[in-house]
Amino acid sequence: MNTVPYLVAGWIFLVGCYGLATSRHLVHAVGCLTVCQSSTYVLLLAVGYRDGGTAPVFSDVTPGSRPLVDPVVQALALTDVVVGATVTALLLALVMQVAKRHGTVNPDELSELRG
Repeated sequence: MNTVPYLVAGWIFLVGCYGLATSRHLVHAVGCLTVCQSSTYVLLLAVGYRDGGTAPVFSDVTPGSRPLVDPVVQALALTDVVVGATVTALLLALVMQVAKRHGTVNPDELSELRG
């Protein structure tokens, strides 16, 4: 088992979290959240990877002759991409509404959000 993809996924996640913590612009924060979510793509690819594995959709593969990759992990990765794009689009639309209503996208200048 190779641990490099898991370390890369963790590093990407931490870079995105650092960007979220230090962001002074809402669009930058949305981009950093997207980077955090992209670490899940790497993690899912690492979980589903098999050395010499082939797709299980071919009919010429006899059971047990060679390793097959898990199609559920591939479906989860595809679903993760679609959900990530949807969440990013929704957050960017919210940032546009905040910019229209308040005239700024700097979270420090949004006085209505202070508790």
